[in-house]
Amino acid sequence: MVWGGEFGRTPLAQTLRPDREADTGRAHHPDAFPMLLAGGGVRGGLTLGRADDLGMRVVDGRVELHDLHATLLHCLGLDPKRLTFRHQGRDFRLTDVAGRAVEAML
Repeated sequence: MVWGGEFGRTPLAQTLRPDREADTGRAHHPDAFPMLLAGGGVRGGLTLGRADDLGMRVVDGRVELHDLHATLLHCLGLDPKRLTFRHQGRDFRLTDVAGRAVEAML
């Protein structure tokens, strides 16, 4: 199971616009957002990574997106390196040319 929210949400309110009486949302920030993984070989009870007190930036245990994708492919029994195809002289794969399974999660 994979659960993830959209980009992280700052706990600070957005600036009010003149055409609105009240602010209905909060700003997005792409630097830190939570994910929950369960089953498929993922280590249970593990918390990996930590954001600052406002949830805006990762301060410990950052997992890059390509590494997360490689880990998910590994849990599905697929080798990301074998999913490589060549196009116009460049190797492409689902995890780009980066991405390694995060062993601490498995």
